[in-house]
Amino acid sequence: MKKPNHPVSCAITLCVLLLTTLLCLLMQEVFDIHQQQGTVFVFAVFLISLLTERLIYGMVSAVLGVFVMNFAFTYPYYTLNFSIPENLLSALVMVVIALMTCTLTNKIRRWEAARAEVEWERMRANLLRAVSHDLRTPLTNIYGSSSTLLEPGAGITEQQKRSMLLGIREDADWLVRMVENLLSITRIDSDRVRIIKTDTVLEELIDSVLIKFHRRYPRQKVEIRLPEEIVLIPMDAMLIQQVLSNLLENAMRHARGMAHLSLEVHTEGSTAVFTVRDDGCGFPEPLLPELFTGKLSGHADGRKGSAGIGLSVCATIIRAHGGSIRAENAKSGGAIIRFTLDMEEANIDE
Repeated sequence: MKKPNHPVSCAITLCVLLLTTLLCLLMQEVFDIHQQQGTVFVFAVFLISLLTERLIYGMVSAVLGVFVMNFAFTYPYYTLNFSIPENLLSALVMVVIALMTCTLTNKIRRWEAARAEVEWERMRANLLRAVSHDLRTPLTNIYGSSSTLLEPGAGITEQQKRSMLLGIREDADWLVRMVENLLSITRIDSDRVRIIKTDTVLEELIDSVLIKFHRRYPRQKVEIRLPEEIVLIPMDAMLIQQVLSNLLENAMRHARGMAHLSLEVHTEGSTAVFTVRDDGCGFPEPLLPELFTGKLSGHADGRKGSAGIGLSVCATIIRAHGGSIRAENAKSGGAIIRFTLDMEEANIDE
């Protein structure tokens, strides 16, 4: 689970109590209302208990609220007097409210953490099934081709030998990319790894992705559209490079009939929006809800399956960065995958 962010919780507690005190003073001095301040402070204690992560903040706010109420809003004003039964009752109500609210919110947080763990385990199980399915074809091809090449008197021509070696290299390269994807998933374990974000220049990130992409696909042009100004985005640059590489290569493998491939980045307030677009065959509509789940075994290209592993890895990386990712079919034809990254946060704990 996330470690409690104590500075934020302290700031929330102080700000809510300060605003509540100012509001009650306004009610008393300007509108001559003297009966509802206790209700306002009870609500403030409830709000603090709901927004902070530890019981101590709710209890402290209840105690401070009692003192402020007694000092500033209970006759005789601007003196402390705990002999009045109403003051003791208000203190008891605030403490009970804080205790009940913190207990309830802690139960909700534990339930959410348990649900997230179940979802993580389900995703890993899907990936394991997909990997076990997908690794068979390239490994079988590598084993079969290498056995044929090593067999004496096989009677294969130089052209056949070259074709087999190219096939071995292609399958080995595919396996390397699969292992890279799986290693990225193991890096992003929901409770044990911190995504370290460093400010990365957008243009340098895109250049690195394109250099790697054009080594594999030298004939495919990628249209790039970036903001004119220099954009800095906090990220784990290696992981985001992997996301972009996966999306571009996914288009190359599966967008049948594609003639145009583009990568666009624009900003919306404090958010950077990345869009990979092609004009190929698009996604089958029934598969859109499962694109990022790792369940797409059997919907692969002819030689080897993808099982949605690459897209599942993309989703995991983007969500670990606090962003979102989605896919859709363009009205004019082709596929669009879009993800967002926050340009303000420097670090998040996973």
